[in-house]
Amino acid sequence: MKVLLVIDMQNDFISGTLGSPEAQAIVERVAAKIKDFDGQVWATRDTHEENYLSTAEGRKLPVAHCIRGTAGHEIHPEIKKLLTTPPIDKKTFGSTELGGLLVSLHQEERIESITLVGVCTDICVISNALLAKAFLPEIPVLVDSSCCAGTSPESHKRALEAMAVCQIEIV
Repeated sequence: MKVLLVIDMQNDFISGTLGSPEAQAIVERVAAKIKDFDGQVWATRDTHEENYLSTAEGRKLPVAHCIRGTAGHEIHPEIKKLLTTPPIDKKTFGSTELGGLLVSLHQEERIESITLVGVCTDICVISNALLAKAFLPEIPVLVDSSCCAGTSPESHKRALEAMAVCQIEIV
């Protein structure tokens, strides 16, 4: 079985407080990837509380985003309508819960590969790709670069290069 991880395709990262033209440009490609994917599709959702600005992340990135209960926290409507399971809320860049779920799934039914798409390439995509690789080191982990966007085009490129060095296949 193959697994597609759709990372943080939320309104705040696409057209909201941390949105970008690059993130807006991948929405249709991510939707097509989900529609055409032969396997399980899971999504993550960056989730912060009202006290975000007083957290360690909030002090380093003082832009309130993905606050639980806001429109910015929600998965983009075009992506949300394609998901058959609720997103996995995560309060950090990488989700150890996601890693544990992947291990459990692999024990039940062998995972052939794990593919990641989404935003931000240089923060949450790279974090979860490395986590997947750490939790299941023998399973191929791939990142579809055409379905990812970073905080900047330069950071996106650097993150792809870093993942490639860590034996994550960039497609």
